Amino acid sequence: MAAKKKRTKAMRVLGMMSGTSVDGIDVVSVLVSGAPPNLSARLEAHHHVAFPAYLRHRILHVAGGEAATAADLSELNFLLGEQYARVALDACKKWRVRMKDVALIGSHGQTIFHLGSAARFAGTVRTPSTLQIGDISVIAQRTGVTTIGDFRPADMAAGGQGAPLVPFVDYLLYRDERLGRVALNIGGIANLTVIPSGARPASVFAFDTGPGNMVVDAIVSRITRGKETFDRDAKIALSGRTIPDLLARLMREPYLRKKPPKSAGREQFGQQFVRDLLAWGKHRHAGPADLVRTATMFTSISIADAFRRFIVPRATVDQLIVTGGGARNPLMIAQLAAALPGIEIVSADRFGVPVEAKEAFAFAVLAYETYHRRANNLPSATGANRPVILGKIAYARPGGSGGRRRE
Repeated sequence: MAAKKKRTKAMRVLGMMSGTSVDGIDVVSVLVSGAPPNLSARLEAHHHVAFPAYLRHRILHVAGGEAATAADLSELNFLLGEQYARVALDACKKWRVRMKDVALIGSHGQTIFHLGSAARFAGTVRTPSTLQIGDISVIAQRTGVTTIGDFRPADMAAGGQGAPLVPFVDYLLYRDERLGRVALNIGGIANLTVIPSGARPASVFAFDTGPGNMVVDAIVSRITRGKETFDRDAKIALSGRTIPDLLARLMREPYLRKKPPKSAGREQFGQQFVRDLLAWGKHRHAGPADLVRTATMFTSISIADAFRRFIVPRATVDQLIVTGGGARNPLMIAQLAAALPGIEIVSADRFGVPVEAKEAFAFAVLAYETYHRRANNLPSATGANRPVILGKIAYARPGGSGGRRRE
């Protein structure tokens, strides 16, 4: 008599992400089972909650390099932990999912500072370091579910950039025997993963191309005095004209020519970058809509430039899979299509994970792998000298996970 096949157990994992745009928190519920290369991950639900205005202001104040005390940073770490926990609880209530049926939470946290390699910052050559806040012990205790976070430092300790980390999941989701694909996320920063046809993990490479929505969002916030935080449907940009001299100036940014692996953040494209851009515009009496359009074009053209410099010489690309808030910006997407002829641009929605949910989904999967003590960085993407297990674990209670596995 043949042995009865054992049913594969799945874990319900919540993934949480708040990006460099600081627009809010995305939380997803994912059913995950198996192990690479036969790992199965299915999105159950997605929920987005905007940051309260006071909290967004405090994050931008600290992340933007403004003067902040140790007490400010310590308090914000705990306030964010409370906020993430509240969002997780509210999402499960909305989905009618009991917290005891959630096995694990993976929280990326909020990046306050990230410098993937030694560089001059604020007048001093800085040692590579990274800081994501939103205390995972607070999340674990408030939700009753074991929580994994602080994913980036382990990769950096192994000589990597600590970013991008999502390529590990991009490879699992998008690899194809026939099609060469690039997964592009246009969040605050734009980052991409190159997955050649028939790729093995070692042939995948990834890097941050430069700004995504960060510069555009900052300009919109300034010109509307905070009434708007992003250019919905590119309405402002479409009402303006590109400023060629400014675009040429932006494209001379040294980061764009730096070879991968590389990672970027507010340290390159944050408040000082935007101040310089606005000062240039003011001196030349540039219209606000023209500045927004030029910044929007800068994002698209810098991505296309990264293709020409670093991807085309190494891989054939058939499809560009786009996620992140920029995927909803028609001007960015139209410019990408014009700059990358012969490459089909498709939404990540086609693959079962909405564009806004992709990164939160990725950190649910990364947390699942960490929980099972399996290496989950991709050295070919981050530049690390070896595979490592990412993240730290905060147990909800003695004995392990706060939730239970779903049969």
